[in-house]
Amino acid sequence: MWYKFAAKHEVEDLQQDYLQIRVLELAPQVFVSGQLFEADVRLLAKQGVRSIVNNRPDGESMGQPSSADLAKTAEELGMTFVHFPVEPGPIAEQDAKTFAQAVDELERPMLVFSRSGLRATRLWEMSESTP
Repeated sequence: MWYKFAAKHEVEDLQQDYLQIRVLELAPQVFVSGQLFEADVRLLAKQGVRSIVNNRPDGESMGQPSSADLAKTAEELGMTFVHFPVEPGPIAEQDAKTFAQAVDELERPMLVFSRSGLRATRLWEMSESTP
């Protein structure tokens, strides 16, 4: 099931009234999306999300907000933010195991994200099927 959220923010001096985030439910109270911005974090907090996990390395693409900036916003809103970067491409089994341990105790609802959401989805699926 896809969910749409709307947020207001500026990107490269271009005012956008609404940014739609496509959110897919991976498991009960576990969601995935593409890149988040600080305004999206605020909106997700209003929607009741308690934890956010970023699977993008900082500096992966131009215009990407830093994990530190997103974490600061999340923490100001009482949310937990975890930076668990995974490089694009094949995901190592050990990364999936470590990810599973990292998210196991996080409060739900939880949202994981990567550039498009695909990497975060693959990582979640691998972590669920890895013993």
